[in-house]
Parts: sequence; structure tokens; C-alpha cells
Amino acid sequence: MRLRHKPWAKEKIESYPQYVIGNPEQYYGKWCTLFDNGFPVHIEVGTGKGRFITEMAKANPEINYIGIELQESVIVAALDRLIDAELPNVKLINTNGEDLRKFFAKSDVERVYLNFSDPWPKKRHEKRRLTFESFIQVYEDVLVNGGEIHFKTDNRGLFEYSLMSFSKYGLLLTYVSLDLHNSECEGNIMTEYEEKFSAKGHPIYRCEVKYQNKLD
Repeated sequence: MRLRHKPWAKEKIESYPQYVIGNPEQYYGKWCTLFDNGFPVHIEVGTGKGRFITEMAKANPEINYIGIELQESVIVAALDRLIDAELPNVKLINTNGEDLRKFFAKSDVERVYLNFSDPWPKKRHEKRRLTFESFIQVYEDVLVNGGEIHFKTDNRGLFEYSLMSFSKYGLLLTYVSLDLHNSECEGNIMTEYEEKFSAKGHPIYRCEVKYQNKLD
């Protein structure tokens, strides 16, 4: 999908440092000081226009949420949602998911959400998929022991690839649905893409995987 360039996006992002964290490295290992509480941190890699993370923050005030989004022209939509909602437990970072180790120390994060990630279907682009082995390693390096990844997509090929990738890495599969909206899963919060694809009759695939506890 081609993004419409928004030349004003960068200036707007910089105008709201209370929502979009411009220097996230300063909170490395101490995100509780930003949120001023001891609640767990959940991050969404590829937060898009922010519907999912904003609604999650509304539904779970005892959890801190951070949305990671690379595209300035997209993250400004998420910023607009936060400005309207005025939620104290959600922030945004305008960066690449590969950079998580720069901003989060081990055990800073309890859960990672991956929602409708770019499938990068060509084999030569495999390393760009957010469920490729190198990304799974990045998530492990910032998650608590036994941390989780929750993954949703409408792309069957990416879902099958991701299940194999998680399994090869040694993650524990704790939940899987091949048709989320016709399952017994409760409390599902849809993303913009999810609503669009499901309205067209596409099944939504979802899984939850967990890293096995490691001794220090």
C-alpha cells in the first residue's frame, strides 16, 4: 500500500512530546519513571493508526502501552487518537522495530503485539518479516522471562510461516485460532485493517506464544 506523504507530520510529532517520545533511550531500563507507576509494559510493533493500542489502553488502565511505528505519515493518525483520548497509559515511539534493544532493557516489556504486519511474501524479503528469527531474538532481549507475543493477521501464508518460525525458535504455542471472529475468544479489539478485512469475509488468524523461562 502506497502511503500519502504528509510533509507536516514531522513537525506535528515534535509538537507533542508528551505522547510521542522523542528520546526513548533515556528511559532504558526505567520506563516506570515515564509512566510514574509500576504497571507492566506492553508494546505493539507496527502500531499503524493506533486504534488497537488506544482501545487496549482504555480497557486496561493497569497496563502501560507503547506503540512503535516507523512511518511518520501513519503515526500522526495514532497521535490524533491519543490527543482526543488523553490517556495516561499509552505512548508512541517513531522508530523501527529493529531498534527495540536501544530503548528497552531486558525485562522492560511483558508482552509484544504484532498486528497485521507486512507479509513480505517474496522469499528474498524474508528477513523483513516481523516474525523472522532475528526479530524474535530482539523481542526476547527486551521481554521478561516467560514473556509473550500475540500475533494477528489475515494472511494465511504469513500465519503459517510465523507458526513455524516461533516453533523453530522454541516458543510455546498457548493459543491459536484460524477464524478468530467465529471463535470463543472474548475481548478482542480490532485494528483498522482487521475491521476492513473481516468485513470482506476474510478469516482472521491469531496466536499467542510464550518464551520459556530461562535461569539467570
